[in-house]
This record gives sequence, structure tokens and C-alpha cells, in this order.
Amino acid sequence: MRSTVQLQRPGGGGEADGDGDSEPGVPCFCWWRSLPEYEAGAGLETPKAANTRTATARMRVVREMERLAAAAASESIDELRHRLLTYKAGDLWFPAGGITKQDTDIPPVITLLLLGFAGVGKSSLVNLMYSVLGRSGFVPFAHTSSPAGKEGRTLNLEEHNVLRSMKSGFCVFDSPGLDYDHISEGFDEVSHWVEDGVRHRQLCHMSPSSSSSSFPSFPSTSTSTSSSAAGNRFIRRRVNCAVVVANLSELHSSLASGHLQPLDATRQLFHHPSIRESCNDAPILILTHGDELTEDERIDTRVALCDYLGVAETSGVYDIPCLNEHGVHIDEFEPVTAYAVAEAVYRALVVADRCHPPKPGLKDWLLVALSWAMCALSAFFAFLSCFCSKLAKLNRDYQKKR
Repeated sequence: MRSTVQLQRPGGGGEADGDGDSEPGVPCFCWWRSLPEYEAGAGLETPKAANTRTATARMRVVREMERLAAAAASESIDELRHRLLTYKAGDLWFPAGGITKQDTDIPPVITLLLLGFAGVGKSSLVNLMYSVLGRSGFVPFAHTSSPAGKEGRTLNLEEHNVLRSMKSGFCVFDSPGLDYDHISEGFDEVSHWVEDGVRHRQLCHMSPSSSSSSFPSFPSTSTSTSSSAAGNRFIRRRVNCAVVVANLSELHSSLASGHLQPLDATRQLFHHPSIRESCNDAPILILTHGDELTEDERIDTRVALCDYLGVAETSGVYDIPCLNEHGVHIDEFEPVTAYAVAEAVYRALVVADRCHPPKPGLKDWLLVALSWAMCALSAFFAFLSCFCSKLAKLNRDYQKKR
């Protein structure tokens, strides 16, 4: 059961401003306020409670949600949205390792890649980003699955400018959902995306079996070829930060039933070596479909999942429902969710700007040139060896005929 509270913006009531901001006092479902940790901890905001060392994991999650609610009730969402609108690649960079910013390889556009298994809500999350950051209302930009999760599945990589701005300093890539029955192939695909880069409309190389009912019919070969040719004309972008999206309701069912394949697969994806190398840290974790659980199930599953993944419950982890009970995308009608979306994107940009490699120097270019020269020389000698071998064979055949 959700508890409805009123989040008041400072400055009293009044009509929404011209930018489409929500009115003060917009109702927000603060589900955690019905938990015993909140009701019994009336001193959540007291210094003693804030500094205690015996706080449980559930209490830490409740405090984190209260922090988001307090930020959403103030003007912080507008400030954060302004920071994202004015963000340029490298704005959050800070010096480390004795390398200057001029010697750092910063791309013109930061790329955030959403990863997760089929049906976790990656495309719905993209649409929510459009709604919160791009002020697009309820217009869906990314293709989402049907309630059964079988139609409308994303088949290729899609680049999204969630700010809807020509001067946006970052983009979000929606990726095809991975399949629990083809985990190895899916992780190979993830390694290819992270290590070699991604481009808009890039086709997914995973080929699920025709007997699987979890996948829609794939396009014909001619259509795939034309789509691949069109996709090759888009710019290839280096992945700067990965965002792992997980279905909290599905993981709760996994824990309750003892069928741990979804939980183990999520852990393998979260700790995938290529993702760790790209982020130099744990990726951002976004939990969806939490509104399908009770309050206790929701917080307990989050705590259990974070413990299983080996990460803190409140650092880089966000509980973001992408649909409300009416099946409509939520935006500022739930300001806590809106602020969580904006903060998750901002944190991902902070991680991305910390991971830029140094620009290749003269020594690196010389090594590349030497490598290419050695490869060319090896190919030349291989060709020469093959050519001489064929000449020798022709000569032997000629001698036998004589």
C-alpha cells in the first residue's frame, strides 16, 4: 500500500510556470513512509539518528529516499535539470594522474549505455528521461514491450537525445534486452559494444533460436542488410558509462522461489569485466518495477540484491518505476522519481568524466605505425612464401613430365 504525501515547493502555492513545472503540492507516492523504520524513527532528521553507526541497511535506504524527497520538494530538480541542459563533455572532469585536461581524450558527446535483460524496462526508462529532462510530456520515443513482454522488443541499438537539444553534451543508448537462455552470446555482444563502440541503428548480432517464444519474428535478410548498411553511416561512439537496469519484481520472485538464474545473471552482467574497465568502478544500477511489490518486499529485495552484488544500498542505486498503476508514463506527477532520474543521469556523467583515457602520444603513434609495418611485412613474406611454393611445385611437375 502506497502512502500519499504532499511535497511542497518553497515559496507557497501558485500556478505552474511557463516551463511546465509541476504545481506546488503535487501528490507523490512516498511508499517508504509506511515502513516501521520511518514510523519508529521519528528522529530520522535528528543529528543523533544521522550519525548513528548502528543504522540498518533498511534504515539507510529510508534515509536515502527521504533525501531524494527533500531534494524533490525544493528547487533542486530545476537546478539539476539546468546543469544537464548546459553540460558539455568534460565539464565534470577533474585532474588525476598528472594528466592535464588538454591531454585527456574527451569525446565531443558522452555516451551512456543502458544494459539489462529483456523486459526490465530500459526503453520505458528512456521515455521517462524524455519526459523528465526533455519536457516531452507523455510522448513515447523509445519502443517498449507489450504487457506480455513479447512484442515491440528492441532489435538494435538506438541513440536518444533525451534533452531534445541540439547542444546536448550526452546521449543515451537503448540496447536490445539480453536473454537468460543465451547469456554467453549476450555477454559477448556486451563486450563488443563496450570495447568497440556503438552506433545508432546498429543491429544486434544475437540470434535466438526460432523455437523460443520470447522473441518476435526477426526481419528478413534483405531488410537486415539494408538496416545494417544504413546504420554503418552513423557515427560510432565510445561507451563512457554503463547503466545496468534490473527488474526488482522479477528478482524478488527469484529470491522467493529459489530459482536464482535471474539474480546470478544480473550479478554476472553487473560485474562484467568490460563494463568494469569502461567505468573504472561499479556501473550505475537502476531498479524498475518496484511498485509491483509491497513496501517490505521492495526494500528487502533492494537490500538483498545490493548485498549479493557487493555494493552499497544507497550509492549509485536508484529505485525508479517507469509506469504508474494506470500504465501511463510518469513525469513530474511523482517528483521523487523525476529527481531520481535526473540524479542518476548526472551521476553517470560524473563517472564518465572520471574515466577518460589520456590522448595517445608520439610514442603510442610510433608503436601503432610499427605494428602496422610488421603486419604488412609479415603479410608480404607470407605471400612470397606461398608464391615460391607454387613455383617450386610447378617446376617439379614440369621435371616429371620431361
